[in-house]
Amino acid sequence: MIEVFTDGACQGNPGPGGWAWAVAPEGTPCGSGGAAHTTNQRMEIQAVLEALKTVEGDQITIVSDSTYVVHCFRDRWYVKWQSNGWKNSKKEPVANADLWKPLIELVLARKPAFRWVKGHSGNAMNDLVDQLAVAAAKGPFAADRDEAPEPPQQDRLFEL
Repeated sequence: MIEVFTDGACQGNPGPGGWAWAVAPEGTPCGSGGAAHTTNQRMEIQAVLEALKTVEGDQITIVSDSTYVVHCFRDRWYVKWQSNGWKNSKKEPVANADLWKPLIELVLARKPAFRWVKGHSGNAMNDLVDQLAVAAAKGPFAADRDEAPEPPQQDRLFEL
């Protein structure tokens, strides 16, 4: 079983944001990226999407401190979203559908498990991906808060 820790961060919400993932227990491989104008929830989703696009293997567990991400799959929110034409229970468009759709497609194909971990609680891997996501949020775009949203940077693999 491969455990992949993921996290998203945002300086302001919305504001400059970052996402990161890392494979436990060593923290490598890992990846991160960011966007100039985004939200914390978008970065949480992006982290999982990028991890599943990159990490190979048949038995993956995504470990996240985001109940938004974990509950989507635990409680199968996406099934209702799809059957309701991507509308939520308030009959409004599902937030972040542009990220949820490709993530759900990958989850259905790869069938990872999801596990929630409390953030900022001393879990070394959760702390690592938090640090990577915060650092990515401070990318070269961080000072430019008034620009239109831009797509996330490409995933960067690196060794710690």
